[in-house]
Amino acid sequence: MTRGNRRLDIVLVLGAFALILLPWYRIEGGFFSFRWLSGFFSSASNAPGVLQILSYGKPWLVGVVVFFLAACLVRPIRDPMRRGRLLAIIGAVGLIFLALQGLAIGFTGWSWTVSENLFGMLADGQPSMGAGAVVMSFVFVLLFAFGLAERGVMKGDAFVVGAISVLVFLVTVFVFYPIGSMLIASVQDFDGSFNADGFIRNIKDPGIWSLGCVTGEERCGVAWRTLFLALMTAFGSTVLGLGFALIATRTRFPFKKGLRLLTVLPIITPPFVIGLALTLLFGRAGVVTEWLSYLFGIEPGRWLYGMTGIWIAQVLSFTPISFLVLIGVVEGVSPSMEEASQTLRADRWRTFWRVSLPLMKPGLANAFLIGFIESMADFGNPLVLGGTHGVLSTEIFFAVVGSQNDPSRAAVLAIILLCFTLSAFLAQRFWLAGKNFATVTGKGDSGAHIALPRGLSIGVHAVVVPWMVFTIVVYGMILVGGFVKTWGLDNSLTLDHYIRAFSISFSNGSIAWTGVAWNSFWTTMKIALVSAPLTAAVGLLTAYIIVRQKFAGRNLFEFALMMSFAIPGTVIGVSYIMAFNLPPVEMTGSALILIACFVFRNMPVGVRGGIAAMSQLDKSLDEASLTLRANSFRTIRKVILPLLRPAITAALVYSFVRAITSISAVIFLVSAEYNMATSYIVGLVENGEYGVAIAYSSMLIVVMITVITGFQLIVGERRLRRENRVAGLPSASSVPLAQEKTA
Repeated sequence: MTRGNRRLDIVLVLGAFALILLPWYRIEGGFFSFRWLSGFFSSASNAPGVLQILSYGKPWLVGVVVFFLAACLVRPIRDPMRRGRLLAIIGAVGLIFLALQGLAIGFTGWSWTVSENLFGMLADGQPSMGAGAVVMSFVFVLLFAFGLAERGVMKGDAFVVGAISVLVFLVTVFVFYPIGSMLIASVQDFDGSFNADGFIRNIKDPGIWSLGCVTGEERCGVAWRTLFLALMTAFGSTVLGLGFALIATRTRFPFKKGLRLLTVLPIITPPFVIGLALTLLFGRAGVVTEWLSYLFGIEPGRWLYGMTGIWIAQVLSFTPISFLVLIGVVEGVSPSMEEASQTLRADRWRTFWRVSLPLMKPGLANAFLIGFIESMADFGNPLVLGGTHGVLSTEIFFAVVGSQNDPSRAAVLAIILLCFTLSAFLAQRFWLAGKNFATVTGKGDSGAHIALPRGLSIGVHAVVVPWMVFTIVVYGMILVGGFVKTWGLDNSLTLDHYIRAFSISFSNGSIAWTGVAWNSFWTTMKIALVSAPLTAAVGLLTAYIIVRQKFAGRNLFEFALMMSFAIPGTVIGVSYIMAFNLPPVEMTGSALILIACFVFRNMPVGVRGGIAAMSQLDKSLDEASLTLRANSFRTIRKVILPLLRPAITAALVYSFVRAITSISAVIFLVSAEYNMATSYIVGLVENGEYGVAIAYSSMLIVVMITVITGFQLIVGERRLRRENRVAGLPSASSVPLAQEKTA
């Protein structure tokens, strides 16, 4: 039996298993409760696909069985080209049929009027897809992939073709299908019929497009307000991030380790905690406000609650991300380029402005884009500090869960938000397209970076050092706020907030988690621990395909995967609610929808990290493994993965942290059973329980620091250094990076 036949046999057995031994439709209470086993053959809600056809009046499922039996009949064909063509056709058509019948038939019958007109009314409908239908969809995908492999696509490598097919399928289901559902929902009525009145009414709403900020009127439209805030935040965080990077790499600043610690803290902090800390400092009962009132008689104001407060909080939150993006770019500027400029009698000012800064353009563009998108997607800080000055993310939230209950308005606002972020994403790619900024090659690169011009160094220190002090004060308030009874009213110290959130009791020899925060805390940990390895696996597999494989549409494939980075979390949350609340795929209220959201929201970071790391590994390593008759899967497992441990660790840490600290998408997807930490803290803030909210946030910060420290201790650090040539000997940096790592 050939390897190809074994693969096909396994898939066909899996298909038979899906039709005969798995419940076809969604199980209330969850598949893994296994309560469905008791009524497996006697209940319509639990029955497998074959029994749904024979006993429970679901004749449309006959098509699925027909396509599966056709694949079984193709199995004995010996001609690989003919068999491959038939398998690819059966897989593609079977998957399309399975998707169409799921979309066309809902709970009560036909979902589309055109179907009812063509085929007449149905006596009964169908629930959402369950385990059997999901497994069968993957069977059709793999049949399609194996068919292409037998016809010689990707040199007949079934693993690579299968990986590409499965990734395209998953991204279509969890990225493009939700976005498409959101677009359709914007022109639908409550009963699902086409009605563009709501879309037209909302798109013309003066509250969205009013130019009051330009014409001098009191209020500005929420769209322009959000765009202006995002541009200002992106500019501020990029400038400050560059300042931090220059101080860390081009000066003798004595507190560089502390500087790097400050860049980590905002990343592992729940997004609205900085807004809370600013309230404790500058709110009407804040420390600074009361101090100014006492010393100078300045009456407490509400200046913090609006665009100014949101901007300060967002710049505090996103400057560290800009720093992490820019520090590698600043270090990557070749010293030899700067030395050549000075050899041509350019002073340090001219060298910096004409040589160093232009070579940092890709990093600056990426930092600006990240700041822009993060500001657009930010939900926590505008919720805490926005007051009456809402932004698109908060307006979407209130349109969905508030008294408005207007899904069409939420969809329209989400479309506007998506257009802004995608426009910035495409503008950045267009600006950098066709330009080469490479300065690091396999050749030696001796020397050290030139010092900053004196005036620039003074200016950078004058901005960065006060900002560092300000950041320390803000995080000090987060720490202190959890130990104060009622800020501004009773500033006496207490442990009541921590006791209420995380109390533990012992009864009958067992531990009882009596604190109010434990339920959401353990739920968050479980979902983060499940989603983190899945995110890393999907991201690194995608990176392997992009870097190591050549196929038609590779650039489009990469762009489609990376586009999910440009989609704000708020849009993801709204689109998931609209897509996965009804057949054919219903996941709302379950842990699965949270895991899917985290995996496909955070996947682009793993992809980019994997591409960067894998690009440094010489292809001869893969070729040597393949020459020794190892397949692609074994090559990845035995050769590639051991060399990608730092990238794997980075992807795991990032996805784990983001799963714990995300709020913009999570706020729409949580349920009473699966409530995440950030959503629970937002509820505490809305109820005015700031002390418990800050105590919970502080606990999450401690958990994040512990996890990141543990990963760093396990993996360690790799240091690269430059040395000057001595007596004609080659420098250590003259060894090509790929060879150095291989050795």
